[in-house]
Amino acid sequence: MTDQTSAAPDTRRTQILRTANDVIAESGLRTSLQQIADAAGILAGSLYHHFESKEAILVELTRRYHSALDLVGEQALSRLDAADPRPIEDQIVGLGCAIARCAVAHRAALQMSFYEGPSSDPELVELTRRRPAGIQSAMLQLLRAGRRSDYLRPELDLPTLTDRICQSMLHVGLDLIRHRGSGDQVAGLLCRIHLHGLAGRELTDGQLDRSAAFAAADEVVKSWTADAEPGDSDKAAHVRAVARNEFGRRGYEMTTIRDIASAAGMGTGTVYRIIGSKDELLKSIMVAFGHKVGGGWNDVLRSESAPLEKLDALSWLNINVLEQFPDEFRIQLAWMRQSPPDIADPGWSFSTRVRQMKTLLSEGIRCGEIRVDSPNAEMLARGVIGVQWIPENILCQLGIQRALTHSRDTVIRGVAVRSD
Repeated sequence: MTDQTSAAPDTRRTQILRTANDVIAESGLRTSLQQIADAAGILAGSLYHHFESKEAILVELTRRYHSALDLVGEQALSRLDAADPRPIEDQIVGLGCAIARCAVAHRAALQMSFYEGPSSDPELVELTRRRPAGIQSAMLQLLRAGRRSDYLRPELDLPTLTDRICQSMLHVGLDLIRHRGSGDQVAGLLCRIHLHGLAGRELTDGQLDRSAAFAAADEVVKSWTADAEPGDSDKAAHVRAVARNEFGRRGYEMTTIRDIASAAGMGTGTVYRIIGSKDELLKSIMVAFGHKVGGGWNDVLRSESAPLEKLDALSWLNINVLEQFPDEFRIQLAWMRQSPPDIADPGWSFSTRVRQMKTLLSEGIRCGEIRVDSPNAEMLARGVIGVQWIPENILCQLGIQRALTHSRDTVIRGVAVRSD
């Protein structure tokens, strides 16, 4: 006979977790316990019977996320052991779609893991930093099988490619990338870009290095400095530089004006007089950052180059953005982590970049330079922007020149042996 008394709390706990995952995925990590309780149809006091804090909910959601990812990896390895008869490309895409479905189902935990926000809970910190070893092991075994069967090019760094593909599949769970598309459709598209690239013809590094678009991107990169923005006083530039470092190190939510003032060697009142509120300070930093990145995109897109050359130059621009502006990049991620997915970011105008990418890709497809099978232009543009950004850990591992080669292999040329 079932003990319904003991089963009921577990059922309610599961319902709360399911509700919390949905609410946080829609509203961002600023979601309060009261919002979760309201969505679950219970009083906030009743919620505390099951979870003592929002962080306790996040810990449990993240545990379940990692367990689900581990299961995906175990199932993929079992199929390999059983000699899966499908073509190797279908197996890679199938694992990619399974990873993406898991990411979509666990979007709240994915946000915590991807954006790496600060936390005072040591278990949550450890969980958000945990690498998805199970799915990476399975993907690496598939890629090795692909190389043995001459499906993949022999010179590839398979561990790096494994990490890159797995991260791309996890990013499908971010609404910014998936938008309104089907998770399987987006994952399949991203896999095909990695495997086959976007190029309808062979392009060497030498050809891409000599393009007018690459020269324009390189000129922009050389112009970037950490100097003050036009019109800044010396004190304002100093406060801005200190704040960038503190926001990047502590996270936006955890940093106070008092922290910034102390690090700058100034009084709190002085910082308020120079810059204003913390939100105004964040906006000024990110608007300046957005102008630099957006200006670089505009210069590349105005160059006299073919669409594929412009795509390659944008990848070079993005690599250098991450290398030169790591604090601003982390601040951007923190903003995305805390805010609802449809809230405009304070600096890098994603909607503008999507429009520009759609135009560029349409031109390339029309002239036959770009070959890709995509259900719609919006999904393709968001997907290409997503795969163009080299993950920070891979950039640190490779350095900017090898990261560029890796980007060309996965975005332009593709990693599969070309049949034409």
